[in-house]
Amino acid sequence: MVDQVKRIAQDIRTMKIRGAGKIGRAAATALKIAAKTSKAKTSSEFMKEIDRVALLLIATRPTAVSLPNAVKFVVSKLASMKGADIVTLRKIIVSRADEFIHTSNNAVKVIGEIGARRISNGDVLMTHCNSQCALAVIKTAFRQGKRIKAFVTESRPSRQGFISVRELSKAGVPTTMIVDSAVRYFIRDVNKVVVGADSIAANGAVINKIGTSQIALIAHEARVPFFVAAESYKFHPGTLVGSLVEIEERDPREIVNPKRFPRVKIRNPVFDVTPPEFIDLIITERGIVPPQAAYTLLQAHFEWKPGEELV
Repeated sequence: MVDQVKRIAQDIRTMKIRGAGKIGRAAATALKIAAKTSKAKTSSEFMKEIDRVALLLIATRPTAVSLPNAVKFVVSKLASMKGADIVTLRKIIVSRADEFIHTSNNAVKVIGEIGARRISNGDVLMTHCNSQCALAVIKTAFRQGKRIKAFVTESRPSRQGFISVRELSKAGVPTTMIVDSAVRYFIRDVNKVVVGADSIAANGAVINKIGTSQIALIAHEARVPFFVAAESYKFHPGTLVGSLVEIEERDPREIVNPKRFPRVKIRNPVFDVTPPEFIDLIITERGIVPPQAAYTLLQAHFEWKPGEELV
């Protein structure tokens, strides 16, 4: 396994590469590199090597379903190609990786265009963390000439909001950054909330950056529409058959040095679950759907029928 592939896996694990879409595209890139640089002598050796890379990548972040979905998309055709030569197998991996990367990037653009239709002139928007899809909606609406403003949460503990603030400011969007705990204070000035997603369950629940569910509850209380912008590969196929989405917990040192607080337990969950009843709509590259339609979209996207086993 080449160092570049290991580095990508490490960058995903340590959040140097972050954002569900970017993670998926990075995983596809790693598989492409692995295929191109493989020194395997036989088809069997090549497939085992790709399997090792796939498992390494999937193990890096357990919650963002874009990662396993990207990996499965790239490698899915290998199972039916056991008699093929290495050249053919290599071409398949490279082609599928390129297809996923192109489709993923295009999905963000399309979601921006579809979501911008729901943004009105003069709207004040709020977003949380750093979602390329959510930002695409805001930036597209602004480029269309709509006079909008944005509130961006700091998004502790990793402060991904800093990235969003820089992107929106660079695009010219008047932007205000606030601490996460100030959302309720400022919600009265907000017309719509737009966030991304790391995973979307079959029941329409959205798994996203910790703090998202609190913002959704506050928006629900204040009667402010709450939108989720996410590519269709963020929908979690395992939830169709009852699997639960694992919520990742990271090193407490991302919050504070535990030595400063001896005998105190420090926990650092990265994501939370927003119930579908707090979500007004989900914006995908396939169109806008209510959270209640997640089950149907999942079935269509993964071509699954009740009674079939999901791989």
